[in-house]
Formats: sequence, structure tokens, C-alpha cells
Amino acid sequence: MKVFDTNAVLRYILQDDEKMADVVEDHLKQGDSFIPTEVIAEVVYVLNGVYQVPRQEITAVISGVLMEDVSVTNAAVIIKGLETFATTTLDFVDCLMIGYQYDGNIVFTFDKKLKKMLEKLSAG
Repeated sequence: MKVFDTNAVLRYILQDDEKMADVVEDHLKQGDSFIPTEVIAEVVYVLNGVYQVPRQEITAVISGVLMEDVSVTNAAVIIKGLETFATTTLDFVDCLMIGYQYDGNIVFTFDKKLKKMLEKLSAG
């Protein structure tokens, strides 16, 4: 299995180094690829914070990468996290926590903003 790090995923998404992007694409097409949740979180952070990519675009682009026959841990959590990230102002890790609750887990937090969103999810 090939495990991709943040730098590799960013090169593929940003296409800012054609050779590196092509190498990543070739490996993704071969299958047996894994992107850890931590890497996805860091990619979201860099795209949003450093490159100022809009949230909806980040969600679309990462969802596209995940369609490339890539394995991830907790796919349902990541997808719900991305959907939440696109429509809120929460940071991505908080959005992942919403994904965990959506997936049937109980999330414990002192974060008031996150707690309010989690309560809405529980009520709805």
C-alpha cells in the first residue's frame, strides 16, 4: 500500500509542480493508495489558510481525490466533515468531530460553538 503525505497530495491538487503532480497521479491510478485522515486535515488547513482556497472548492477537490480509488480511515466521517466544512465557519477538525457524531459516536467537548452544532445534529 502506498501512503500519501500532505506534500504529495498538495502537489497533485495544486498542480504547481508538474513532474511531482504526474508522479502522484500515476501512483493514484495504480490503486492500493491510502491517505490518512491527518493528512486530509492538514491539506484542508493549508489550502484554506495558505492558499486561500474557498471552502466549497476545497470540499469539491478533496472529494474528487477520494474518488480516485483511494483508501481512507472513516470515509463517512471525512465526507460529512467536508460537507460541514463547506457550509460552516468551523475549522476542519471540528467538522470531523461532527462527522464522528453523525456516524453514531458521542462527541465530548467544551468548545461552545462545536457543542451547539453537535446539539443541533442530535436534535435533528
